[in-house]
Amino acid sequence: MTAFDDLLEEAGAFGRCQRRIFALLCLVSLPFAGVYAGIVFQGFTPDHWCRDPALAERRQACGWSLADGRRLTAPLVNVSGELQRSSCERYEVDWNVTALTCEAEEPHLSGRRTTACKEGWEYDYEGRQSFVTEFDLVCSRGWMADMFQASLNVGFLVGSIAIGYLADRSGSKMSFLMSALMNAVAGILVAVSPNYTSLLVFRSLSGFGVKGGWMAGQVLITEMVGVEFRRTVGVLYQMFFSVGLLILPLLAFFITDWRWLQLAITAPYVLFLSSYRFIPESPRWLLSQNKKSQVVKITESIAKENRRVLSKNIETLTDDDADSNSASFMDLIRTPNMRTHSLILSYNWFTSAVVYQGWIMRLGILGGNVYVDFLISGLVEFPAAFLILFTIDGMGRRLPFASATWWLCSVCPDLFLLKTTVARIGRLGITMAFDMVVFVNTELYPTFVLAAVLSAGTWGCLCDVGGIVAPFLLYRLAVIWLELPLIIFGFLAFLAGGLVLLLPETRGVPLPDSIQDVEFPERSLQTDVGQNTNETRRQISPHIGADGASLQSW
Repeated sequence: MTAFDDLLEEAGAFGRCQRRIFALLCLVSLPFAGVYAGIVFQGFTPDHWCRDPALAERRQACGWSLADGRRLTAPLVNVSGELQRSSCERYEVDWNVTALTCEAEEPHLSGRRTTACKEGWEYDYEGRQSFVTEFDLVCSRGWMADMFQASLNVGFLVGSIAIGYLADRSGSKMSFLMSALMNAVAGILVAVSPNYTSLLVFRSLSGFGVKGGWMAGQVLITEMVGVEFRRTVGVLYQMFFSVGLLILPLLAFFITDWRWLQLAITAPYVLFLSSYRFIPESPRWLLSQNKKSQVVKITESIAKENRRVLSKNIETLTDDDADSNSASFMDLIRTPNMRTHSLILSYNWFTSAVVYQGWIMRLGILGGNVYVDFLISGLVEFPAAFLILFTIDGMGRRLPFASATWWLCSVCPDLFLLKTTVARIGRLGITMAFDMVVFVNTELYPTFVLAAVLSAGTWGCLCDVGGIVAPFLLYRLAVIWLELPLIIFGFLAFLAGGLVLLLPETRGVPLPDSIQDVEFPERSLQTDVGQNTNETRRQISPHIGADGASLQSW
């Protein structure tokens, strides 16, 4: 019997053909970053205050500045311990009878009654247009701006499951192309949304397609390279997401209208539709569907482009993962150790998503130069993967995992003094924590459980739920006190790090072949039979990105 991995090794584990496909699929990560983090620029909330039509006429006649108008209309309120002009209230004054000259001397209004903004708001946005200013999503309507990001994660939640199901039925290539089509259409519809309701609907559709396409691209490349290259391509695939985070502030700097920025983010998905002829279907999926003739054709094409010659008996090809369909979600919680591991990792997936997304969005409310801060913050993600690779072999898995979350926890209080600098360190910590979940997952569960359960989007769903919660947690609590979300992040991270220490150390431990190995690890330690084979099989696990996309079955 010939295993497909053996055939692929002979055709070229990571030759010219795979490098070409890999380079093309990595481009999917670039616009995904823009969709995921675009709210920082598209949902920018500038300084604002209540509009007063009567005073606006007086301001124009007297040549007053916007600051003069705000000083004359907005009462002082306590915001995070500081007195500032209110953004959501104004003095109720009849300016036509108020003794006020053009010298803009402030009248005695401290005893006057205040009222909510009834005629809308004025914005100091210096030419930058966001959907917040266009639809007036401020003050009591502020939660509606949070829904922009929450609706994206709702799309993620549904799309990761639906696209995974489509990939199982129709193949990763078809699901990738369907996602690209949906991304292109939904992205354009977001840019031309005439009202707030349609904006949320189209944003959800965009989330439905974009994450599924990202996942499909990840699956395609990890199924086409040799065992020893799968972790590497997974890491690099994720790093292109970070590259996209670096490109986003550059685009936003030159494209100041949120609708045109949306079109710029969407444009690559239109180009992906033309990639149909350059990306083959996953040979592993074809093999699982018993389509051996197509597997042979694709493998021969790979060998030809890689300048290799096949000699294996291709007529006896077998599916290495045929037993993965026997697993179910209940395997995660049916037995004590599996249940404990699942609950701890579930909480860490949720926490990582909440804190990572919250950390990104917080850049938009700190003040200062958001373009520079976002760019530098994105740069610190690159060392995260290398720090993990340098520490997990020498220190194991638990300590780096817990240290990353506790590092984030310790950073939060320091933000009172060094907000920008320490925030970048915190970004590195949460990125490491997010990535470490991957390694721990792949080493605590038997391969057949990972392939079946994670392909159904189990962990990805938890990330998406965290993403739905994140904008409300950040923006609504920041209204009360700017630093309050950091305290919540620190608490979540501290608890996550403590729970990680309850997991068993997996460095140097034979990987479990069955649920019995998880429940009775001492038996697994008594024998090393099959360890090399299991280690080889487990290396097929791709690297999961900071957005929390779930693994797929191979």
